[in-house]
Amino acid sequence: MRGLRDAWLWLIKNTLNRGTVRLARAGRGPFALVRHVGRKTGRAYETPLLLARLGDDFVAELTYGPDVSWYRNVMAAGRCEVVVGGVTYAIDRIEVCPPEVGMRAFGHPAAFVLRLMRRRDFRLLRRAS
Repeated sequence: MRGLRDAWLWLIKNTLNRGTVRLARAGRGPFALVRHVGRKTGRAYETPLLLARLGDDFVAELTYGPDVSWYRNVMAAGRCEVVVGGVTYAIDRIEVCPPEVGMRAFGHPAAFVLRLMRRRDFRLLRRAS
């Protein structure tokens, strides 16, 4: 099963992500970028995500779980940047976010879809002060 999941993530990374990175950089569409540094390579990466605002902070739903590279890189570094609407924000803390709070942050209709898909793995990305 792991091989199938890895193949799926490779496909997404090398097809869909390329287009969504361009949209997110331009501040268009619903996508945000997470800029992070590889924990093994030291290389800079940009990963497109859907983020929701929660006050001054952001909520991410971990669609593929906490074992994805971007999340592991951010946790190892303890920080990252997010680009939302063309504006860059420094993030210096990441915390587990209760599912109810995450759902509320995404609002309707996204929360409805997340509930249908039984998504419950959210993270709160705290802006650096």
